[in-house]
This record gives sequence, structure tokens and C-alpha cells, in this order.
Amino acid sequence: MNRKTEPSWLKKAVFYQIYPSSFCDSNGDGMGDLQGIISKLDYLAALGITALWLSPCFKSPFCDGGYDVSDYRLVAERFGTNTDLEELFAQAHARGIKVCLDMVAGHTSIEHEWFQKSCSPEKNEYSKYYIWNDSWSGGSGGLNMINGTTQRDGCFAINYFAIQPALNYGFAKPDPAYPWQ
Repeated sequence: MNRKTEPSWLKKAVFYQIYPSSFCDSNGDGMGDLQGIISKLDYLAALGITALWLSPCFKSPFCDGGYDVSDYRLVAERFGTNTDLEELFAQAHARGIKVCLDMVAGHTSIEHEWFQKSCSPEKNEYSKYYIWNDSWSGGSGGLNMINGTTQRDGCFAINYFAIQPALNYGFAKPDPAYPWQ
């Protein structure tokens, strides 16, 4: 098997995880933000940090601390702007620090546009973006499912909380008893 090796910088990386809400408040509103992180980059570099792991900073209703993303393309207003995130990358890289974004890939928020469109009773391009069974009374195949909250006839699988519908990456071993898999 030909496996891709990890990047060379990762072998010696010294990571520092930042939860943006509580790290550093640059504007006095009581909430940490991207400009606050930027203001501490020299300090982090002096500690020998070579990589930042940034907890989710995308648009979210924050029902689960930002792990319920409603738009992966926008920085949450409480943290700043997309331009601030670009500046963080540039300023960190200028100090030899990599920035890794914690990407929530298994689910979204129920407020995400994809999920809202997936809830439609009419089939559309988003109908299969999430794990739905075929009926409100259909089986769950052992998954945690929510029913009766949308116009669509079916239940959707969740990850962790009812506000986090599971994205559909398919099933490695579909169960014939659950044809929707």
C-alpha cells in the first residue's frame, strides 16, 4: 500500500490549541477574537509554538460552542471577519507558525443552508447530503434519529445533539433491513 506521509513540519510540531472565545479579547467585549490571537503571536512564538490548532471559528448559532457550523465560508462575527482570519494566517506564517483549523466534518448546524434545503419534502440536490430514513415511523438502524421536526417524511440522524444533523458520507456496510442506508 502506498501511503502518503505526513508533512515534514508535523514531525516536530509543537501545537497550542486555542479556543477563540476564551483566549484573548482585543476589543473589550468580553469575548476572545482573532485579533486577540494575532496580538499574542509573538508570545506564542517565544514559547516555541510552531502550530496553532484553532477550535471552530465559523458562523454558528453556538449551541455547542461553535461545533454546530451554519456556514463554513464565514468567520463568526464574534471572532471577527474572514479578513481577520487571513491576517492571522499571514502573521502566524511570518513567525514560522502553522495554523490548523478544527473542521467539523461529520455534521452541521440545523441552521446550515444545506440542511434547511435537505428538509424539503420535494427531492432536490441536498436531499441526500444528510442521513435520512424513508419515513417518520421507519427504523433507525441503530442511529440516533430525530423525527417530526421538518416537512420531510423521514427522520434524520444526529451526531451528539439534536441540533447537529449527520452529514451523509454513505455506509461502508449497508444493512439490507434499512434500505435508506
